[in-house]
Amino acid sequence: MSVQRLLRQHGLRPRQRLGQRFLADEGVLARIVAAAEIAPTDTVVEVGPGLGSLTRALAAQAGRVIAVELDAQLVAVLHQCLPDCPNVTIVQGDILQLAPAELVGPHVPYLVVANLPYYITSPVLRHFLEASRPPERLVLMIQKEVAQRILATPGHLNLLAVSVQFYARPRLVGHVPAAAFYPRPQVDSAIVRLDVYHQPPVPVDDVPQFFRVVAAGFGQRRKQLKNALAHGLGLPVAIATEALAAAGIAPQQRAESLSLDDWARLAPRLQVGEY
Repeated sequence: MSVQRLLRQHGLRPRQRLGQRFLADEGVLARIVAAAEIAPTDTVVEVGPGLGSLTRALAAQAGRVIAVELDAQLVAVLHQCLPDCPNVTIVQGDILQLAPAELVGPHVPYLVVANLPYYITSPVLRHFLEASRPPERLVLMIQKEVAQRILATPGHLNLLAVSVQFYARPRLVGHVPAAAFYPRPQVDSAIVRLDVYHQPPVPVDDVPQFFRVVAAGFGQRRKQLKNALAHGLGLPVAIATEALAAAGIAPQQRAESLSLDDWARLAPRLQVGEY
């Protein structure tokens, strides 16, 4: 049944406030499920199941699917549309208010698969990647421009890319045109897969300090690092310059040119309390 027909059947309209755009292309659904590489014993957390098309496809592969939906009207539709999927648990709630470990149970490995509303992409990434029990991998449908930011390489890095790549290895699964959704968004989307590291790819003893320094560096991207760091951390420019030089980084560089290794060398040299 088409998305439009299903919505009409239940007397519903997409709620713009919640960023609701329903995937209407069966081929794209199949690509998402294939990219997740789901085993019959896997637990999958789906964020924003909507009308349940992806939920059903996940349930056919996984041992257990936990579908978290904010919209109470869509929760009612899901219960009506998925009675033949006993391995699906539908949870009404805000995923950002639900601890992953509480959703899946203690010590249970899990995957995350989602067609995310664009406006919650960054909060959802942070919620899962920084969780006490992060997933093994995430496969997400997100805005194409956000996917490009996540996949950026040194020379073009940004705060989001560093934040994601510290926790996971991202790769592009494929692009999805706006025409694959109802209602049609104004931008194209992309499917990305994030394989979560058991340990970060760079040695960092103080993760909060690492991200304080990274955030300061990107806080004023047009400025040279010595000035951006000094301003963002409340330090004299001379101290920032000295720390950069000690880390083998030219003070005139800009934040986007640094690699994760560069940030890992720099961060411990900029402990604010030491000055």
